[in-house]
Amino acid sequence: MTMPGLGTLVNVGAIVVGTLIGLMFGSTIPEKVRKSATQVIGLSVLVIGLSGALSALATLGKHHSVVGKYASIVMVASLVVGTMVGEWLHIERGLELIGEKLHDWLFKTKMLSKKTRSVAEGTDDDEHGSTIVEGFVTASLIYAVGAMTILGSIQDGLGNPSTLFLKAALDGLTSVFLASTLGIGVGLSIIPVFVAQGALVVFTLLAGNIVPAIAITTLGAVGGVIIAAIGINILEIKRLPVGNMLPALVFALASGWLLG
Repeated sequence: MTMPGLGTLVNVGAIVVGTLIGLMFGSTIPEKVRKSATQVIGLSVLVIGLSGALSALATLGKHHSVVGKYASIVMVASLVVGTMVGEWLHIERGLELIGEKLHDWLFKTKMLSKKTRSVAEGTDDDEHGSTIVEGFVTASLIYAVGAMTILGSIQDGLGNPSTLFLKAALDGLTSVFLASTLGIGVGLSIIPVFVAQGALVVFTLLAGNIVPAIAITTLGAVGGVIIAAIGINILEIKRLPVGNMLPALVFALASGWLLG
């Protein structure tokens, strides 16, 4: 077990490094290299997700309780019921709408403010300011909104930063190419990333003091499957509604707590 929050710190650092590399060398990196690197990261996410789920199931199998005896059934039931609830609540679409609303609000507000200053001061730097804002908003929505952010931060709070390490690699790589076209605003996205992921880590730390270990292990089994689904999406094998699977974490935690 590592220091809680380490994954978030590495994630923030990777975005900064990726942005700097993108500003200096991003335009010289071929698209083919970017795609290959992304696919390798996706494969790693898939393997780590499956490994985590199998490890958690093996641990549960040694536990003399209902959830230990029927660990696989509890995992599948949590995923099925949780995904059904997620589909009913349209969580995946809700995350997309949050991103769209934030983009519209931040981008239009900043654009209007910048344009007003440009006209009043007689300057012509609107395009530069707009690019910085677009880089910040675009990167923030990619890095801070999504199932990998939520699940990875929860695991980070439990002392397992592996998912956020992979997210860091993915975000760092993406930053190289975003920064090469959208500039330094991409690096400023570390602010919402740190706030969002840090808040989830702190929440998990506080909750971890009262949640039984077996419930956390059950959460890990279901979480591993969801991480594997994220890997499948990155590899573009099939588009899975990962956002709609998130309620399964709640059912897994409750099942492990009540049946453990």
